[in-house]
Parts: sequence; structure tokens; C-alpha cells
Amino acid sequence: MRHAVLAVSTLSLMLPIASAATAQSVPIETRVDRLEKEVRAVQRKVFPGGAPIEPEITRQPAAPAQIGTPASTPLSDLMARVDALEGQLASLTGQTEQNAYKIKQLEDAFAKYKADMAAATASTVSPPPLAATPANASAPPKVTPTPAASDARRNAVAVVERPETGDAAGDAYTYGFRLWDAKFYPEAQAQLKSALDKYASSGFASRISNLLGRAYLDDGKPALASVAFYENYQKRPKGDRAADSLTWLGEALIQLKKPADACKVYSQLEQDYGSTLSATLRGMMEKGRTRAKCGA
Repeated sequence: MRHAVLAVSTLSLMLPIASAATAQSVPIETRVDRLEKEVRAVQRKVFPGGAPIEPEITRQPAAPAQIGTPASTPLSDLMARVDALEGQLASLTGQTEQNAYKIKQLEDAFAKYKADMAAATASTVSPPPLAATPANASAPPKVTPTPAASDARRNAVAVVERPETGDAAGDAYTYGFRLWDAKFYPEAQAQLKSALDKYASSGFASRISNLLGRAYLDDGKPALASVAFYENYQKRPKGDRAADSLTWLGEALIQLKKPADACKVYSQLEQDYGSTLSATLRGMMEKGRTRAKCGA
């Protein structure tokens, strides 16, 4: 469509309104032939692979001449055809420019959202600056984790079974799911990030990326979750968890207190996957719209 917009825009710039002197210098038959060729060229670019809209410029059956009314001349017929062609060309130009404007608005909105999410992520993962300790102040006691507690967690994680089916990508996803399901969220995040790095082009990539977002969200990290969800939708819009990621992205944005952005996400979700949404995802979307006060 962008190539079509460029073609129409270029063509519109090449067709300024002719002055009276120019119209007189170019034969009317030449203008008609040129305009018809240009309209057909525009239609082929605007409607590739489909039947173009046929211009309504065919000659109308001549009405019976009334007594006292002069018959139309070939020149007047040609002028009528020129007017019809120029009118249709202007209509096509306006339509493609309007489509280009809508596409530009959508791209700008998503670019702004991604920049906001990157800033939110940076502020979330960056440690706060350490305050200077006065020279005469005693250093705070160093806190070390209790060995018994650390050992107990490692032992509990070790109990989670690693699948070995021979499908490396599937096994990596399943093990991450088992860690997440057991509420070992940091371990699940590490496992899923590693799996996504190794198997980003596999059939399991959509599931891995979506589950990584869930592991962040359940661990109280909505900013990191929103980045994972958005990247999964952006990179794999036809993946089997793309709609899930867009739905959960709305939830993450609500938790980040960005209801307006959440409403935009729900609108995109309805536009892209509305007819295929499961009952569960649709229910989440409707509840999210209510919480975000979309349309209020």
C-alpha cells in the first residue's frame, strides 16, 4: 500500500491543473489517452491482484435530439471524458493519502509506546543511587542469606522435572512452564530468557515469549512484562500466543497506571484478533476495558 501511496502522490504532483494556454497547445485526444493510461496505472498499483474499479467514463447512449436543441460535438464529448477521468484520479489520490495518514498515525502511536516502555523498563531495572555514608557513621550490618533457606529453595527447584522428549525447544518451554507453575518466578524467567535466545525462530518462540511476560507479571514486574508481551506481538503477530500477549499487555499497562495506553491495546486486540478471540481472552479484555474506563 505504501508503494501505491507513493505512486499516487507522485502522479498527483505530475498532474497540475493545466492553464488555458496549455490546454490549447495539447490536442484534446492526446489528453484523454494520457489520462486513461495514468488512471489504469494508478488502479493497478492501488488494487494489485484484484479487479480495479472501472471508471465510469463510457459514452452514454445519445438521447433523441429535440427540435431546436443543437447536437453534442466530438469536442464536447472528449471534454466530458477528460472531466470524468480527472475527477476519478482526484478521488483515488484522496483515498490513498487518507490511508497513508491512518497508517502513519498507527506507526507513530506504537513507536511512542515502545519508547515509553523502554524508559519504564530502564527505571525499573536500574538500582537506586547509594547515599554517601558519613565518615563517623557506623557501616550497616552486612546481611547474608540464610544458608538453610537457600539450600531449601535449590532443593525445591531441583525437584522440578526436566523433560527429555528429544524436542529441545519444546523441552525448554515445558521446563520453564513447570518452574512458573511451581511459582519459582526468577528461575522461570532465567530459563525462558535462555530458551528464547536459543529458539527464537522455532514454533515454540511465541509460547516462550508470552510465558516470559507472565513470569515477570506474576513476579511483580509489570514494566518488564509489558516489554516481553509487546515484543512477542510485534515480532510474531501470527504466533499462537500473539493474542494472549496483547491481552496481557493491557493488564500490564493497567498495573503501570497507563489506562489510556491499555485502551489503545484493547482496540488493537479487537481489530487484529476480534473474530478469533477465545472466551477467556475476550472476558479479560472486557474486564480490562472496564477497569481502564475505556470510552468513558
